[in-house]
Amino acid sequence: MSAFVRVIIDRSIRRELDYSVPEAMAGKVVVGSRVRVPFRAKTLLATVVATLEESPAEGIKPILALLGEKPVLSASLIELARWMANYYCCPIETVMRSLLPQVIRKAEVSWKKQLFVSPARAASAEEIEKLRKRAPRQAELLDAVSQLTAPIPAADLLRQTSLDNGTLRALVKRGFAELREQAVERDPHGTEDFIADVDLTMNEEQTAALRLIEGALEKPETHPPILLHGVTGSGKTEVYLQAIRATLARGKTAIVLVPEISLTPQTVERFKSRFASQPDMVAVLHSHLSEGERHDEWHKLHSGRARIVIGARSAVFAPLDHL
Repeated sequence: MSAFVRVIIDRSIRRELDYSVPEAMAGKVVVGSRVRVPFRAKTLLATVVATLEESPAEGIKPILALLGEKPVLSASLIELARWMANYYCCPIETVMRSLLPQVIRKAEVSWKKQLFVSPARAASAEEIEKLRKRAPRQAELLDAVSQLTAPIPAADLLRQTSLDNGTLRALVKRGFAELREQAVERDPHGTEDFIADVDLTMNEEQTAALRLIEGALEKPETHPPILLHGVTGSGKTEVYLQAIRATLARGKTAIVLVPEISLTPQTVERFKSRFASQPDMVAVLHSHLSEGERHDEWHKLHSGRARIVIGARSAVFAPLDHL
């Protein structure tokens, strides 16, 4: 286990700093982890870019906190950041800020929590009859709760029954219902229905293009980049869809970049419909998302639940493995 780490703080000082790893964090802080560190008289956020057995620096201070259990950046993205800083002659800190959405970098937004209700215990006929006489509104709500086959948001149940929170709390107190707080995703397309479609029959030119791409997937390290050229409406998107399906079948992931945000909705519709059997397969990253939506979509990719990302320029830094 490494005793020290080298970090890049979220401030342009044009140098990397060494910190010691407290015993409580030993083995948990790795390359790509986000940490909170002391810097002069302040506390700043930083990204770990290297682990060290020893450090020549003097007066090394310990890390104050580890943010999250998993690293937020892969070693390959950090390597890309170094290349960009060198190629574009800009501070590495500036590049590092571009790799992570602000909502992830600042760690000020977390998961949205919501109360879910489910049946607790079955009420006897005698209890139900007594409840109907003494508290008819509770009895009405108990009827609705007893019919639940899975937990649902408490707000939705109260809206459906036109009853209030006090009635629900009374049922919980009697032991007939149970309330639990659960994290809920802020899906930017959660209210939309996507009708599943299937791969279309391609013409000869599309088939030739797909075969070429599939050949490149077998030798990604040596095959040159492929440019698919065609006028609007010539069927390029269908080639992309089937090529990405072939990519996923090989255990890899895909980034779909659109030239501008206004084109994102129609692209999302095509991909969400094609992969409708796996609702979490496609994630979206662009600047029109709310902070909460961007937080949840990024984590959907980071956790591996989503393996396709659609977005404009910044989506190229999506946290996807096995690209």
